[in-house]
Amino acid sequence: MNRSPNISPNIRHDALHRTEPHDTLTADVVVADVVVVGARCAGAATAMLLAERGHDVLVVDRATFPSDTLSTHAIARTGVVQLDRWGLLDRIVESGAPAIRDVVFHSGDASVHRAVKERFGRDFVIAPRRTVLDQILVDAAATAGARVRTGVTIEGVRRADDGRVRGVYGRTGIDPIEVSARVVVGADGLRSRIARSVGAELTRVGPDSGTTQYTYVAGEWPAMEYFLGDGTFGGIFPTHGGEACIWVCTDTADADVARRRHGTPDAMFDALLHDALPELADRLRGGTRTAPVRGMRQLPNQFRRPVGDGWALVGDAGYHRDAVTGHGISDAFRDAELLADALDRALRGDTDEAVALAGYHAARDAMAAEIFDITCELSQFPPAARFAELQKALGRAIDAHAAELAARPRPAPCVAA
Repeated sequence: MNRSPNISPNIRHDALHRTEPHDTLTADVVVADVVVVGARCAGAATAMLLAERGHDVLVVDRATFPSDTLSTHAIARTGVVQLDRWGLLDRIVESGAPAIRDVVFHSGDASVHRAVKERFGRDFVIAPRRTVLDQILVDAAATAGARVRTGVTIEGVRRADDGRVRGVYGRTGIDPIEVSARVVVGADGLRSRIARSVGAELTRVGPDSGTTQYTYVAGEWPAMEYFLGDGTFGGIFPTHGGEACIWVCTDTADADVARRRHGTPDAMFDALLHDALPELADRLRGGTRTAPVRGMRQLPNQFRRPVGDGWALVGDAGYHRDAVTGHGISDAFRDAELLADALDRALRGDTDEAVALAGYHAARDAMAAEIFDITCELSQFPPAARFAELQKALGRAIDAHAAELAARPRPAPCVAA
């Protein structure tokens, strides 16, 4: 196994083993081939795939698990294919996430019902709660051999004299921590501290005018449903515990007007449904709301440069799109595998690191481009006919990407202990 060169003599290789209480950590230098900052969808998947290949991986997160995060958490066919290839899909279904086999699209007085066709051995999609999905991924990373540490806040990167990133520093509680690694992976989300620390510039920027809000409602939810209104798009994603994630996407300016008019997020949400999506409001009658409304405004559509000397970005840290297409988790899974493949070649010495990471950069941009373009246009809420055309184009793009991913060599599955 490859190890990092030029490490300080004050080293504890097991200082962050997942069974060690984090109040024992000190400022000693912890060593890994790769340190992954962020342990949710992108980070845990990257760590799992690298650890399965025999690399010494440390993955840290300031959160503890299980815990929730902002997400409407639908997983498109591309993400389902990835989870199946990794040996994790059945475990997620067994956790109680409904296998969704029917989809309904409502626009005006018309409703189109479609069954999810069987492709690549599966005939369903899923929308697991992040409290469940993220824990399964973290457990899979640990089972594969990654050292998982939670409650750790990373504050920045360390550089060698030649400018190469050589690790990270931060704290766990009040105790300082230093990690020395051959490669630092930032998987710490849209507001990535790693991206800021390495100066990863934006390479492509689209509109940022979209707002998404959601809540949870208990009831009977036999299908995934979409509702298109004037300047508003909403839906129902069946999830764990007999609940559904009920979400609404709209223009930020419209959401801000509604918020000023109605005062609270819940009142604004109800008003948007009543005024713009009455069919969805009708579907919720008789259900019981189980959570307050949450959301995010001015969702950016952007690419960042995802690689540099000793570092890489994955997931929302490197590429983010509006939630209107519901493809964020699937994007994270795709990019995790692309990055893990590139880093594996570099760490083994099969490919020069710069060449391997440039290949990841190019592959990510190429695979993300079509859905990014569709997302940017959908986030502007074009007329209903055009919106429907774009939805069909999105479906074709997802199927094409799923086929491309399914054709990749299958990684060794990570089976829970």
